[in-house]
Amino acid sequence: MATEEKQENGGGDAPAALKLFGSWASSYTHRVQLAMRLKGLDFEYVEEDLGNKSDALLRHNPVYKKVPVLVHGGRALAESVIILQYLDDAWPDSRSLLPADPFDRALARFWCHFADDKLGPAVGAVFASTGEEQEAAVRQVHDNLALLEAELREGVFKGRRFFGGDEVGLLDVVLGCGSYWLAVFEEVTAVRLVDADAFPLFHTWLRDFEAQEEVKETIPSVDRLLEYARGLRQMLLALAAGAGASGSATAVDSPAPPAATADIAVDI
Repeated sequence: MATEEKQENGGGDAPAALKLFGSWASSYTHRVQLAMRLKGLDFEYVEEDLGNKSDALLRHNPVYKKVPVLVHGGRALAESVIILQYLDDAWPDSRSLLPADPFDRALARFWCHFADDKLGPAVGAVFASTGEEQEAAVRQVHDNLALLEAELREGVFKGRRFFGGDEVGLLDVVLGCGSYWLAVFEEVTAVRLVDADAFPLFHTWLRDFEAQEEVKETIPSVDRLLEYARGLRQMLLALAAGAGASGSATAVDSPAPPAATADIAVDI
């Protein structure tokens, strides 16, 4: 069964109880945790075992059966970006994640979709492959990062410290709570994904994002992530090679069972 622990987050008190079902290694979970910290909301956190999901998680998210799930006043919401937008709508007097201008809000949502639809899957493909397939995935990652770099250099985000402006916003949360995996993946795969010379503005943005206190409170230690990522990569490569999970020493030693792989955030 899942365990529960109270997370204190400084600022304002929520008018009704907030409970978050998540996984410690999931960048999707980290998005919601970070957003609530930025907005000063108290919440209760429930750590899920993705190989043995709790009845509560399955009841609250019967469609996708994944984390994160936010329960507010007994009502459940799934999908991280939807949850982030809900937090902005439900607590308009707290720090806003979305810009006030309707066009800028739409742009933030567009690039969030880009992160989940194009950039994330490309990074995941690098992590879960080798050889020519991996080389093709690396090119996709670099092509996608080049698009973000261009927007930071001469596009809609030109001159901004963060994508959200002077402060971390919705797009920063979505991109940033996965970008820390880039360094982890580089260590595990020995493949360079973010070069400071090739993507200087993106690289600077990432360093600034990681320096935020709320981010430091949210993201697990690099050592823990490395251990987790090494086991996960071994398992994914074994499965891809047809080794399967049953009776495999790689699968047995892996930090997470194969049944959980769809829920593990190996995206940016």
